[in-house]
Amino acid sequence: MRLQHSRIARALTAFAAVTIAMPPSLPVTAGPAMEKLFLIMKAKGTLSQEEYDMLVAASREEDKEREKALAAAPAPAPAAPGAAPAASTTALEKRLAQTESKVGHLESALTHKSGDPVLEKRLSQTENKVDNLENAISTTRGQIEDISKITDNTSPSTMSAAELDSLLADKWYERLKMKGYLQVRADSVIHEDGGQLNIQNDPFANDQSSIGVRRGRLAFSGDLTNHVYLYFQADLFGGVNGNGGVQARDYYADVSLDPAREHRVRMGLSKVPYGYATMQSSQNRLALERPEAISTAVEGERDFGVYYMYAPYEIRERFKNLVKMGLRGSGDYGMLTFGAYSGQGINRPDTNGQPHWIARATYPFEFDNGQFLEIGIQGYAGKFNTTTAPIPGVGTPVNGNGGNRGFTDARVAISGVLFPQPFGIETEWNWGKGPVLSNDLKTISTASLSGGYVQANYRHVFANQRELIPFVRWQTYNGGRKFAPNAPRDKVNEVGVGFRFIPYPELELTAMFMHGMRANTNVAPYGNVNYDYLGVQAQVNF
Repeated sequence: MRLQHSRIARALTAFAAVTIAMPPSLPVTAGPAMEKLFLIMKAKGTLSQEEYDMLVAASREEDKEREKALAAAPAPAPAAPGAAPAASTTALEKRLAQTESKVGHLESALTHKSGDPVLEKRLSQTENKVDNLENAISTTRGQIEDISKITDNTSPSTMSAAELDSLLADKWYERLKMKGYLQVRADSVIHEDGGQLNIQNDPFANDQSSIGVRRGRLAFSGDLTNHVYLYFQADLFGGVNGNGGVQARDYYADVSLDPAREHRVRMGLSKVPYGYATMQSSQNRLALERPEAISTAVEGERDFGVYYMYAPYEIRERFKNLVKMGLRGSGDYGMLTFGAYSGQGINRPDTNGQPHWIARATYPFEFDNGQFLEIGIQGYAGKFNTTTAPIPGVGTPVNGNGGNRGFTDARVAISGVLFPQPFGIETEWNWGKGPVLSNDLKTISTASLSGGYVQANYRHVFANQRELIPFVRWQTYNGGRKFAPNAPRDKVNEVGVGFRFIPYPELELTAMFMHGMRANTNVAPYGNVNYDYLGVQAQVNF
């Protein structure tokens, strides 16, 4: 009944307002104007068909009475020049009385109709529709706010996964987020003896470089659906030998096999799950470059592959938190992982028709005092085809194993990381076999290899949330560098000390001094070089 009387009141008010406001000089337009108003109200659902017919009939009857009254009235006398127009108070009072009388008749008629059960039912249905519309508007407004928060990554959605999937089913691009970092590096070779310094992972580590962009990474990632996650990363300065150029660093999809996403399959170009140092992002690593003992297994850290990964939900969250908490974890690459990859290196096709097989197991322990310790073991096996190049005075090395299916390439490694809270220690060691150039530089064959590193660090967080992380690292390696032409023997024995200072979350400053001995694996006869090297770096995160 509340909605019914409200509707009656709105109709009567509109009728009265239009009638009173109509100029006396244009009385004949009142009927069409009122009918148009009633038609609009009916179209908007304010009036039913019955109410509309009743009001139109009343309006037309009133128009007829008005026309009769105007016909019987004498014509007004012309006004004298300069005289003010006579006041029409009497006419207005008469019109007001007529309008009040008409409103009374309409109200009486509508009230009489109020007992109609059909009208009562229609009014009740309309009231329910209005209530539903208000609820829908309120819900939609909340969903719009949720979607806004999701797209700008300010907070998690309060909607269920099914609701979110429904809202964004045809807008997968709304799920993607962009991030990246920039590393600007300067270096100085303070001393070198025995030849030119060459560090395989660092194109700036020579006496001809001074300053430049070491990495310019840009990444897009997000859940395309509840079952598919996409990650793409490009390096805008990832050219060969330090030359500028765009290079794909990652392009893979994770396909979840269960709703909790504990079981998934990763396919595409991604990091090979071997070694903690390989998994850890260069954005989080303290030292300027990765240790050679581990990086010689997969230079560039990436390859084309397919992997099955498993980790319970709480372990996946722990992997993520080790990064979010500023402890510089390796990220989530599964607790148990196995699969196959090309084996020939980043953005290189397979050349022998035999993939490398790999398996990895790692577990991040969390103790009662809040300390984290991650221990892992991993290994791979396959065949690797080396490239060859002429050596001045010697010629091109030959394959000492015979055949063209590649050299045995197999390793196993153990990893242990006590995260800095505030003291931390990180160590890895690996052993195996791989291609290596003979001492006379004439033959390439399979030989043993070994090496590893130990790194200690201390994390101090100031009251204003600035961070200072001093660290020291020792690394050693003795084995072939399979990704270099002719697979020369790589010998490394180095000590490095440095620190990372973080004045703001988006800016990190690093300085590292290195002293040691290593082979120059880029230029024959691949002699050993003693060196002192200083590198400084500014990193911008976004």
